[in-house]
Amino acid sequence: MQYVSTRGAAPVLGFSEVLLAGLAVDGGLYVPDSWPALAAGGDGYAGRAAAVMQPFVGGSIDPDTFLRLCREAYSSFRVPEVAPLVQIGPRHHLLELFHGPTLAFKDVAMQLIGRLFDHVLAAEGRRVTIVAATSGDTGSAAIEAVRSCASVDIVVLYPHGRVSEVQRRQMTTVDSPNVATVAVEGTFDDCQDLVKAMFNDAPFREANSLSAVNSINWARVMAQVVYYVTALEALGRPASFSVPTGNFGNVLAGWIARRLGAPVERLVVASNSNDILTRFFETRRMEALGVVPTLSPSMDIQVSSNFERMLFEMNGRDGAATAVQMRAFRADGALSVSDAQWDEWIAPVFRAGRCDDAHTLATIAKVHAETGVLVDPHTAVGIAAAPACGDGDVVTLATAHPAKFPDAVERATGVRPALPAHLADLLERPERTVVLPNDLAAIEAFVSSHRSR
Repeated sequence: MQYVSTRGAAPVLGFSEVLLAGLAVDGGLYVPDSWPALAAGGDGYAGRAAAVMQPFVGGSIDPDTFLRLCREAYSSFRVPEVAPLVQIGPRHHLLELFHGPTLAFKDVAMQLIGRLFDHVLAAEGRRVTIVAATSGDTGSAAIEAVRSCASVDIVVLYPHGRVSEVQRRQMTTVDSPNVATVAVEGTFDDCQDLVKAMFNDAPFREANSLSAVNSINWARVMAQVVYYVTALEALGRPASFSVPTGNFGNVLAGWIARRLGAPVERLVVASNSNDILTRFFETRRMEALGVVPTLSPSMDIQVSSNFERMLFEMNGRDGAATAVQMRAFRADGALSVSDAQWDEWIAPVFRAGRCDDAHTLATIAKVHAETGVLVDPHTAVGIAAAPACGDGDVVTLATAHPAKFPDAVERATGVRPALPAHLADLLERPERTVVLPNDLAAIEAFVSSHRSR
């Protein structure tokens, strides 16, 4: 398996190179040069995951080693199913993706990626600096995945004052010498832009051996494909999925599962008030507006980076055309697609819905009253948008544990969800972080100093 850039001007790479590179040198995102058929086989979640992902790994890691890495990664989850289905309505299930160590769906990919990084870097005798932007959950999942890695330093950028207290403390209370966090005076989109700018600064990127674990990293998306496959196999019939969505990576994984042959019927892009994606699916035009803080902060995004991978497919895998569109979007904040592209790629699969904070709270309250289940605000957005799937079975992705957002859940239900035992003292742990301006020079200086320690 080889990988090409969505902008068509970067070297073709193998899996291990793509894992460590993250962003392509032309500013694009790496995708497989072709889509394989869905692989069969594998016992349990780890075994099934290894079988589904092996075609993407190719000869970079031998199958026995890759299976071992998968088993190690998913042994850290609190339930043997890793991603269990829970029924909340006659034809409506939740896919619980929050049973990993940091209580969010990002763990499903990150626990594997940490082990992949350690394996590949040890084999090559290299060390890298991971720079990540987070809107809440990616940062803690990435830190947890690499905090013990001998060959990795990590710096996580998060928007100052725009993540929940639990999300922040899961990042800032980690006392490992290879971990650093930065509260950026800006939005998540600002953090994401800073990461991209560092990767596009070739001398800085090379001097600091930068790597990425955001959903711009192909391995993140690859690992998320698996739980769509296992959910459908557990259900035993085709279904649609409602996906709380910010950066488009999670719902893109569902599209890829469908492309490989999994019986995914429709995919609902569920947005909060930062509804750039919902507006695109309603108007065929993507137009960035200002970011509004909400109860579901991981979705407070206006630049959905992973949509570029979908756009590349819609452009017939024409990297030059995709590069032109992305430059135009960066320049004027707007992007449109043709009627033919819409009819072929979007209309048959995608639906969209939005949910403001009032509706989010009402949904949390309704689900609890009817089922006794507590859901976090992001999952509530997905539940509220699920009717857009139409008739048939629907699976809403439960992307975070309710205890990550206890204030919102308590406000809606009167019940304050407790953290699991391994995080019970989280609010008492000392924090280690620094606040910096939204300034590339300041951020680059901090990253360089962290790496040199």
